[in-house]
Amino acid sequence: MSSLTFHGAAAIRDAPRPRTRTPDVVTWLTVYIVVLLAIPTRLVIGPLGSAGAPSMLIGLMSFGMWGIMIATRARSSPTLRFYPMRWALGALILTSALSYALAMSRPINGDEVSPADVAMLSLISWAGTMLLATDGIRTRQRVNDLMWRLVLAGGALALLGIAQFVLAMPLVDLIHIPGLTETGPGSLFVRNGLIRPNGTATHPIEYGAILAMILPLALHVAFQHTNRRLVWRWIPVLAIAAVIGISGSRSAYLCAIAGVLVCIFTWTPLLRRWVIGVGVAGLVLVSLVWPRLTRVIVGLFSNPAGDPSIGSRTDSFTLAWAFFVDHPLLGRGFGTFLPKYRIFDNQFLVSLVSVGVLGVLALLAVAVVAATEMRHVARAALPADGVRTRDLAGSLIGAVVAGFVSMAFFDAFSFPMTMGTLFLILGIVGALARLERDSAPLWR
Repeated sequence: MSSLTFHGAAAIRDAPRPRTRTPDVVTWLTVYIVVLLAIPTRLVIGPLGSAGAPSMLIGLMSFGMWGIMIATRARSSPTLRFYPMRWALGALILTSALSYALAMSRPINGDEVSPADVAMLSLISWAGTMLLATDGIRTRQRVNDLMWRLVLAGGALALLGIAQFVLAMPLVDLIHIPGLTETGPGSLFVRNGLIRPNGTATHPIEYGAILAMILPLALHVAFQHTNRRLVWRWIPVLAIAAVIGISGSRSAYLCAIAGVLVCIFTWTPLLRRWVIGVGVAGLVLVSLVWPRLTRVIVGLFSNPAGDPSIGSRTDSFTLAWAFFVDHPLLGRGFGTFLPKYRIFDNQFLVSLVSVGVLGVLALLAVAVVAATEMRHVARAALPADGVRTRDLAGSLIGAVVAGFVSMAFFDAFSFPMTMGTLFLILGIVGALARLERDSAPLWR
């Protein structure tokens, strides 16, 4: 098959859309996006406890659907291709499973068993979302459709945060879904006298991480999806940028900056100067109109040595090392390090203790492989669609970078909304890379 197959789909994506479409993997993943981001994380299926998040159940179903799909394809086509994203995810699952099995084979505290079980189920659920997207999205157009829907959902989530900030009300406490049980009341957080919105997420840090991941994708949609109405393309960008600005969260600022910086390197010089200019003008305007917010943001970074939040994170390194030296390779057991021992607020430290060096390397390998795959896609783009493809690849790298940077600021694996979003984005990365590889000769 010629590489024109892959890039030709990109070139005609501005053509009129068919009015009807048979439900496919993207339809299913759209349902996942709605369930993941619209249902507050405090609502679960009561009898299942911490494993009862609706998004987790859909992810587990996705894993089963992926298994059936792969088995069906294997019978009809014996030709195998090498897909790096699959192997990177496989390494992460393998190291986590080995760590989990070793923990279960030795004496452990009884209260560690159930959290470890839930952790493995969560990882399989996230993997199901990623794998189904990687192998189930059939065309570049459907990649664009899924990204558009994710960006719209992110924009709606940001608008909810703005409403929480303006009204000083959680609002999510008004959401009641039959069959789901509340694990806690809806609440808002406050820092330096300012409301910290959290949308439907558990905590403002999780909320900021999710929006920081979606922001690069929203910028791509705004610049490149020119077949859509201008106002709908830019509302998500403006809403996400605004709510990150008022979040009062260091992690949200740093993750958003990291993601957008990656995008900047893929933009044309003209677009780069235009965005930087608008960004600087926006910051100046905010500092003039709302100087209090500017002082709060500057204060978050001006005295790191005296900040108890930063101090708590840095003090965790000594304790993490004490656990790590006992089980350096595969850790003390995936999902067995409980908050009663310490809240590290750093997923890399938690992983180092839980799954050891091999587990951390496998986790980082997922990000490295994703970035490498998108770099390959950008380089393989035909000249006619090179700008759009490079922008798409750059936005996905930026989203992945933002997600992995966020892991340095909180125990991300304990927050299903964050990881569900990240693994969905990784699935989009895998799908785009697979479509490019399948459009090329098997041996090249």
